[in-house]
This record gives sequence, C-alpha cells and structure tokens, in this order.
Amino acid sequence: MLTGIIDIGSNTVRLAVYLIEGSRMEMLMKKKHMVGLAAHVQNGVMQQSGIDAAVRVLQEFQSFLHTFQITAVYAFTTAALRNASNSREAVAEIEARTGLSIQVISGEREAEYDFIGATHSLAAEDGLLIDIGGGSTEIVSYENRSIRSKVSLPMGSLSMDSRFVAGVLPTRRECIAIRDEAERVMGAMEEFPERGEEIVGIGGAFKGGCALYNALFHQPATNVRMNADQLLSLISRFQSDHGISQEMTIMLMKTVPDRMETVIPGLIIAEVLADRFQCATITYSDSGVREGFLYAEVMKEG
Repeated sequence: MLTGIIDIGSNTVRLAVYLIEGSRMEMLMKKKHMVGLAAHVQNGVMQQSGIDAAVRVLQEFQSFLHTFQITAVYAFTTAALRNASNSREAVAEIEARTGLSIQVISGEREAEYDFIGATHSLAAEDGLLIDIGGGSTEIVSYENRSIRSKVSLPMGSLSMDSRFVAGVLPTRRECIAIRDEAERVMGAMEEFPERGEEIVGIGGAFKGGCALYNALFHQPATNVRMNADQLLSLISRFQSDHGISQEMTIMLMKTVPDRMETVIPGLIIAEVLADRFQCATITYSDSGVREGFLYAEVMKEG
C-alpha cells in the first residue's frame, strides 16, 4: 500500500511516500518546503501569513498525491502550531482549506515517535536520542532499547535564529546569546540522567550540521559521527563578524543551502546538550519522527 506522511514542522513541511507491505516499509520519495512556520509566530500567536504559507504547500502536496491516487494520507504537526496560543483555530483553518485531518502531537509523543523510528537502526543499546527541530528539542534517554525518560524543550534552531540573529549568520555576541538561552532552558529542565555515552541525533539540524562538519574537517560525505569537542571550533568559523571567506561561502552553499540561517543555532544547541550530558560523540541517524509515526500509528493498524 502506498502511504503518504505529511510532517508540518516548525522549519520545514515535508511529504514522504512509503510502500508498506506487511511489516516492511520502504520510503520511495520525499519532498520538502522550507516554510519556517516558527518565524510566523508573534507574541505566541500564529499569524495569518503562516497559516497561508502552510496551506499553499499542503495544497501542492494534495495535488501530487491525487495525481498518483494515494489516498492513505496521514498528517501531523509539531512545535510551531502546537505551541501557538491560537493552535486550535489555526489548525482548524488549515484543515478546512486543505481537506486534511491534522494531528497535533504533544512534545512527549513526538519524542516517542523519534525513538521508535530511530531504534530500528540504532546499534547502541543505551544512550541519548535528541531531535533538534525548528521550534522544540526532544530528548529521550534509553536503556536496553527501552525509554527511560523523555522531555520536550521549548528551543529550536529556527526559533533561536528568529529571536537572536539579525543577519544570515550569527555574530559572536549572538552565538553567546543563543548559548545562554539554551543553557537557561536546560537549567529549567526537570531531573534527567546526568550522563550519556553517546548522542544519536535525528532531524534536519543534525543532518545539516554533520554535512558542514564533514566538509570543514575533511571527512567523507558518508561519515555520520561528529566529535563534540570540535563543535565550538566549527561554530566560531562561521560567525559573521569573523569574516566569511569565499571558501567558507562555497562550503555553506554546497552543504546546507536550505539551512544556512539555522545550521549554526542548531549546532550551538547540540554543543550545549553534548556538554550538559558529557557526551563525546554525536551520531546522525536518518530515521525519526515520520518513521516512528508509521510504526506506531499506521502499521499497527494493518
């Protein structure tokens, strides 16, 4: 059965099409638009411009799905719409204008989906799973491939960029402000395990960060591991007031053309988390919330 999954995130809106046969699934293709919904939230309210932007992309996805007669379609949304004070009204308008039924998943549920999706490819039995999204960060501590504790934090790569960065790349002072805010949010977090052997990172922030890391430190493009103690060096190289060389510009445009404004804020959050949990390495995993949603909510139905 062909199944479409639409993920309305704080930074991107994605459509992925999977072929599901019994207990096996295969992703056939994916499309995405950098909508930046979190940037359309003002004083906690999702603006009409954000609703309109989401509707335009979702109508495009609906047309694509209709062309190929894909009728099994599931849509969910995360932090930007979930946390808006007018969440219910905004989602209702989007549903009315697109004909989609949209699930607003909680931060804890998002963390669970992240874990379910990633554990199908995890090698480590114990560790920390982290998803730095556009508007929130989900953290799951696991032992023996079972969830020990989970939390959703109100900080993300796009929300940090929107709040603290005036240009395309942050200045040194803006990087410090992002780090201070990330540490403040972490400091307010309820009790959580003090240490993890390794962070498994999922989502676009880690994907883009790993691509930039590989280019800067001359690693093969297939490498998915970052040394946490090198992140500060990477971040400092791309502070706008240090001067961005042509070589650095080319590197950014080749590796993170869609995430130039959010990759450094995302890496600052990652560095703060690695320091907080005393993790030496971060490994990027390509499976996450969409696959977890499929395993938990769709494939169980069959």
